[in-house]
Amino acid sequence: MPSTNLHDSVVILGTGGTIAGAAGDAHDNVGYTAAQRSVTELLLALPALAGSRIETEQVAQLDSKDMDDATWLRLTQRVAHHLARPSVAGVVVTHGTDTLEETAWLLQRVLAPLKPVVLVAAMRPATALAADGPQNLLDAVAVARTPGLRGVLAVLAGRVHGAGEVRKVHPYRADAFDSGDGGPLGVVEEGRLRRFREPPAGVPLGLALLEGAASPWPWVEIVTSHAGARVDAVRALVGAGVRGLVLAATGNGAVHQALLPALADAEAAGVPVWRCTRCASGVVVGTQAGLAAAMSPWQARIELLLTLLAAPPRPAWPVDPAGPKIALHKP
Repeated sequence: MPSTNLHDSVVILGTGGTIAGAAGDAHDNVGYTAAQRSVTELLLALPALAGSRIETEQVAQLDSKDMDDATWLRLTQRVAHHLARPSVAGVVVTHGTDTLEETAWLLQRVLAPLKPVVLVAAMRPATALAADGPQNLLDAVAVARTPGLRGVLAVLAGRVHGAGEVRKVHPYRADAFDSGDGGPLGVVEEGRLRRFREPPAGVPLGLALLEGAASPWPWVEIVTSHAGARVDAVRALVGAGVRGLVLAATGNGAVHQALLPALADAEAAGVPVWRCTRCASGVVVGTQAGLAAAMSPWQARIELLLTLLAAPPRPAWPVDPAGPKIALHKP
């Protein structure tokens, strides 16, 4: 039944992704083109929401593998705009699955919203025989209307994940997302959210951080420690002007010895190096732990990017390959 509450309007912001994708054959779940249908068209496939207080806005139309700084800025601005409206209970963002966890963390850290911001996606295109997008979108709207809920969330396959924990863990299955050791925050059952635990509170960095940033944003790259690792990639990145490095280390934060001199040189040149694990779940513990210990490499990259945006500009110092060797910083 459509709601009569004047303060539970939901705004759905479209950005594209598989949920808006289309294939020429309804049996084809992989050979599709993402971002082919507007968010308004997606809503038309949900007669259960007919008459509900829902607004739609197309912020972007792209495959989320191609997410960029300009789209992130625009999306964050539009989310903040609608959250500030008293009549809006929550915001839903249709998104691709590939970079959903990165967008979720960016929105959480910049806005830390006191209303729900729900990212929703699909693993199958809108044209599939068993498309998962319509149910996911229906669930997302229900979560966005849940009284007292806050923070950036992701809703997929009936599970509700927090922005700091959500991970894409499978390339194909409909239940491709996971929340690691802590598990999901809750589940959606017949249009109602059953909560297991509350999303953690956060302090917003503020939209001005992004709006005041020069374009392009600081260049932060991810480097992986692996068998046979070589220093060349690290030295090339620093030489090319990278502003920050995230090291996806093996196991509990271990780093191949061949990388250590170049990483130390990078830090000596003013390029921060943050370390986290390349493992799909779990956190770095013990002496290897630091600021990025509980983050995925993709989250850590966002966090370091935001840290650099908040820091005063620094001069670009040349890197001397024979320069000082310092202990690898563990943020």
